[in-house]
Amino acid sequence: MVSKAKIKWVHSLERKKNRDQEQLFVAEGNKLVSELIGTLKCEWMLAEPSWMATQGDLPAGELVVAGEGDIRKVSLMKSPQQVVAVFRRPAPCPDDAVWADGLVLALDGVQDPGNLGTILRLADWFGIEHVVCSPDSADAFGPKTVQATMGALARVNVHYAELETFLKDRPAPRYGAFTEGDSLYESPLTFGGVLVVGNEGNGIRPSVEALVDRRLRIPPWPASRTGAESLNVAVATAILCAEFRRQQTR
Repeated sequence: MVSKAKIKWVHSLERKKNRDQEQLFVAEGNKLVSELIGTLKCEWMLAEPSWMATQGDLPAGELVVAGEGDIRKVSLMKSPQQVVAVFRRPAPCPDDAVWADGLVLALDGVQDPGNLGTILRLADWFGIEHVVCSPDSADAFGPKTVQATMGALARVNVHYAELETFLKDRPAPRYGAFTEGDSLYESPLTFGGVLVVGNEGNGIRPSVEALVDRRLRIPPWPASRTGAESLNVAVATAILCAEFRRQQTR
């Protein structure tokens, strides 16, 4: 049986202040925890016996077998699954690692946790190792974001930095996603560089836009079509990343 103190501790990690202070985050669900357990350090885990039986050795600092109702008491989700775990955040990468060859995503004020989590999952899918978020972006280690990543936090490095400073120091091409600009499908795209996508409602802020070398847009079909004003930021990021990768494999 899980103690009241542990329930209180796990619930405290729902708040960003506590996550930052302890450098921990909560992950829930059979697939998500299985994805993270082999890469990130697990400090504590509460799991049902039926799930544990399918996993083999579980390298958790403290492993608690869930009794009846324990998962529901601990869970931060409306529909709990069979396991709740507390992981230590990955250690930050050295700054020079972000300058390595390859595409880097920069998120300017992406504030919806689901959008951020989906973008991290996209980065994982398209082999993008580094995502740089402005300080006012959602927290990558918040419960909703973690769930949306589907384990991408095990393979994608997330950094928080002032994008103006980051982009000024970046020598590679700096692309930005806009509703006006050069058609994505008619623009030659490099292997390396930074791709900036903006806030859900306001797009890329002017101070960041001023540092973008090339403005890209995703054209509607047909080009004369008038309809939705813009795409969801995660959907747009998927289309942009797919075209970058398509051009690199031609």
